[in-house]
Amino acid sequence: MIPLTRPNLPDLSSIHKKMEEMFRSGMITEFKFTREFEDRCARFLGVKHVVAVNSGTSALLLTLKCMDLKGEVILPSFTFTSGGHTLLWNNLKPVFVDVDPGTFNVDPDVIEKKITKKTSAIMPTHVFGNPCDIRAIGRIAKKHKLKVIYDAAHAFGARYNKKSVAQFGDAAIYSLTPTKLLTTAEGGLIATNNRQLAHKLQLAKHNGDSFNRNEEFLGLSARMSEPSAILGIEGLKILRTAIKERRAKVARYKEELASVAGISFQEVLPNAFSVYKDLAIVIDKKKFGASRDQLLAELKKNNIQTKAYFDPPLHQKKVYVKYKNVPLPETNRLARAILDVPLYSHMPNSEIMHVCRVIKNLYKKNV
Repeated sequence: MIPLTRPNLPDLSSIHKKMEEMFRSGMITEFKFTREFEDRCARFLGVKHVVAVNSGTSALLLTLKCMDLKGEVILPSFTFTSGGHTLLWNNLKPVFVDVDPGTFNVDPDVIEKKITKKTSAIMPTHVFGNPCDIRAIGRIAKKHKLKVIYDAAHAFGARYNKKSVAQFGDAAIYSLTPTKLLTTAEGGLIATNNRQLAHKLQLAKHNGDSFNRNEEFLGLSARMSEPSAILGIEGLKILRTAIKERRAKVARYKEELASVAGISFQEVLPNAFSVYKDLAIVIDKKKFGASRDQLLAELKKNNIQTKAYFDPPLHQKKVYVKYKNVPLPETNRLARAILDVPLYSHMPNSEIMHVCRVIKNLYKKNV
């Protein structure tokens, strides 16, 4: 089977020395290597502070808590479940807005229409590692005095105007699961230039405890383990090469599928640099001759793993049933037509050719 993705892992020998040192010290959760990982990530991202936690969901949950937000938060429905869940956990109301059908990211033009007196923040997602229209979002936020938390779960290494996307907004959160370009097995990060927010987040991941057993506020136990930090430190060293290789694989896909009608790719803004956490294609049934689901079945029949990501979008999930009638035409259309194809940095070109051959054969069969 050709898998949807494989993790970018450092050579096993590169982590041995650090793991031995950790075992000898007996300090296996949030100690020396976690602090080193935070410092290295802050330098890589070009921000003053990075706080490492045990998941991207914890990163979002605690960031929202520590910013003391109230009322409504605007976000796309075309995003991972954690975006909406963490708002509900913080007693915040999600206000779903539509996406740009080309970039798959939140459409800045519809954000302003959804702002009310109850709006406290905007939470855009850099979908599949593709930067949002940060300039437009920043203008809206400044005009209405709103906070901006970027869900950059997919976007470690992504850039906007030649700067890391972490340098924009009040905070950016990252996920470090095995599907991400930088992985710590499980883990997450919050990047910010706000010293007070960073300090509060460091307490928040220790249940709000300022290390005197007198908790100051409601936090979580969300520490990063030392083995995870070690994996992250070494993974960071190979990240730039992994991104370069991944983008080369994307270019090969686009070249091979350029002649196939009815297939389009995610658009990237001219001043943006995507890391392509996923490579998604959008199927136009009339032009391609088969539906997204028919292509998914054909790929599966040929032992090729795929994923319809994000289908259903948040507003159509059971937990968000009260939002099911929110008019999001572009989100609904995109979710029904999108398909992620296999992609990882060290993916052999022979696998790419096989995936493209199956897609082309189905196309030829139906045109």
